Amino acid sequence: MIEVISVRFRGGCKSYFFDPQGLSVPEGEQVVVETAQGAELGTCVRANHMVEDHAVIQPLRPVRRIAGEEDKRTVEKNRQREKEAMAVCEKKIAAHKLEMKLVDVECSFEGNKIIFFFTADGRVDFRELVKDLAGVFHARIELRQIGVRDEAKMLGGLGICGQPFCCKRFLEDFQPVSIKMAKTQNLSLNPTKISGSCGRLMCCLKYEQHAYENAQTRMPKNDSFVQTPDGPGNISAVNLVKETVTVRLDDAPEAPKTYQVGEIIVLRSGKGGREGIDIPPRPARIEKEAALDEFGMEIVERDPFVRQFRNSPPARRESAERSETKEGKDSKENRREPKAPARDAGEKERTREKAPSRRSHRGGRGRHGGEERGEKKQPQEAKPVFAPQSGAPRPVRFGSSMPIAGNAAVPAGEERAKEGNRSRRRSRRSGRRGRGSGDAPAKEN
Repeated sequence: MIEVISVRFRGGCKSYFFDPQGLSVPEGEQVVVETAQGAELGTCVRANHMVEDHAVIQPLRPVRRIAGEEDKRTVEKNRQREKEAMAVCEKKIAAHKLEMKLVDVECSFEGNKIIFFFTADGRVDFRELVKDLAGVFHARIELRQIGVRDEAKMLGGLGICGQPFCCKRFLEDFQPVSIKMAKTQNLSLNPTKISGSCGRLMCCLKYEQHAYENAQTRMPKNDSFVQTPDGPGNISAVNLVKETVTVRLDDAPEAPKTYQVGEIIVLRSGKGGREGIDIPPRPARIEKEAALDEFGMEIVERDPFVRQFRNSPPARRESAERSETKEGKDSKENRREPKAPARDAGEKERTREKAPSRRSHRGGRGRHGGEERGEKKQPQEAKPVFAPQSGAPRPVRFGSSMPIAGNAAVPAGEERAKEGNRSRRRSRRSGRRGRGSGDAPAKEN
């Protein structure tokens, strides 16, 4: 067993063991340690503790001292120098017309070395650039080409989940991720949905891969021939998270049903024929216990994306709703007015004779000009026909030069009324509202 402390450096998530050399370093304290590149400032992420000998990579570097005020001022001076180096290097890259993107600059604690991190599509000849930078800063210059994942780790940001990048927070090393993991987890193969900000497959696909692979060993394959509580059928979908399968039954293939793994019997794994397969009796269903939330209410999952809550089981709830509906109908019937007692035919006939007509208008005039339904229509008196006298001139139509048949002794008011009616009919036929020729028609008396 060896006593060590765990130290993490700036911009990294991996911790390294160092020999405290008798110092008691609390967690979160900044220390100056000895590294292969010289002295560096780091943060203690775990205080003094004992580890096995095989867990330590020899030689074990020592801790020089706990960082003081002078060391912190040196770090601030190096940060300002890194900003200046970043601006100078970008100008030099543009001057040399190099196809490279500068990502970050890191200055050593002692100030004798500056590292420039960049990305590029291919190899870049930066020998002239190194000479120019060395002449400006009078220090050892190192240009290190990195990938897009390392660029995302250095710059940081937010993922599609809304959380900071995993590689920036806690990932020590990048794990290989393949498209097969997305297929195993039944994810969309759309690159925009399974890729991170760096353009590569998301690192979180690796987190649950072992759980999905373990679930695959317990679940049947797709298109397997199985026996269910409702009869035989073929599996059309497998849900590894819920450990359920969707089966298209032979009796009702248009309405697939979902079953738990323990409710089915696999008769054939995967695709194939059914010849020679003995179909066993139907298995029994598994009764699930009702899941309760923190308030003791039953959780009912009718939709995979929506959760609904209720206080009573489905049968009790439906019976309660039916009883409430019945009580509501009874109360409505009780509120209705009682019906009048039945009357004989003679009384109905007398009431009908006394009652006025329902179809009478607002002014009391019925459909037939003020006549009641029971009254008979009086015959109209025939109007006398005036024959023209011999030798008398024939009358002329009002407003025109054409004579009309009849006597010259036609009243002037009646003639004007007829002409007004004709003018109104002509106006309606032509679609215009006019009064015809001549004087305005007089109103009927």
